[in-house]
Amino acid sequence: MDLTLKEKFLRLWKKYFGSVDLPITFYYSHNFQKAQLAEPGSLPRCLIGALVPVRQGQALAFSVSSIGCPGGKRYAGFSRELWPGFEYFLSAGLPGKIEGERYKKSPRLVREIIKNWPKFEAPGPYLIFKRWDRLDAEDEPEVVIFFSEPDILAGLFTLANFDEAHPEAVRVPMGSGCSSIITYPYLEESSERPRSILGLFDPSARPYIGQNELSFAVPMKKFKRMIDNMEESFLITPTWRKIKKRIKGGRAQRC
Repeated sequence: MDLTLKEKFLRLWKKYFGSVDLPITFYYSHNFQKAQLAEPGSLPRCLIGALVPVRQGQALAFSVSSIGCPGGKRYAGFSRELWPGFEYFLSAGLPGKIEGERYKKSPRLVREIIKNWPKFEAPGPYLIFKRWDRLDAEDEPEVVIFFSEPDILAGLFTLANFDEAHPEAVRVPMGSGCSSIITYPYLEESSERPRSILGLFDPSARPYIGQNELSFAVPMKKFKRMIDNMEESFLITPTWRKIKKRIKGGRAQRC
């Protein structure tokens, strides 16, 4: 990790966004990287809930056994398995056997969707999560994840589009909460012009975040450009200063 870049972002984030929460990051590794290994059953089963300590500043490492949810294992790249009856679980269920989430209209539609789901294998046995200010020189973050309210998201969204000719520099793919912060942004990193991912619309994951929060996940290659663009973007204009006035203590205040 370039510590000069780390400090530059910390300085600019405070300058233009005040004291709102810092983002967290993740990367894959073959060792703990000074992070605490999450023991099985010690954290919420949902990976989004398990990341609450990371948002508070604790560095955590997850292995395949650390993650309780089968979907979390899959979207972290630790497993490709889907449990029997998944197509019914995601749709209307099976009476007396499987309670359906009803996120999709039919099992047939789920089977079609599964064919097009992104697939990848974790390049290391440990998935390391650290908050931005906890990063050390030996860390190599691959994705930066914000948990933010609308005013902050507006700033991040506009900054992500600042140097792009295409109007869709931010994607909103449907998927689980963990797919929106891990799978999709991680796979974007290999693109020539990686896109950011707006997510956490998953009703199953929303109880673990703030009522007015969504996620904004940025591949590191893209995030470096966003940092470099901050001081020549809309952030230096009176328009943003008006918005910044109502951003206080991590929550956007009503005018």
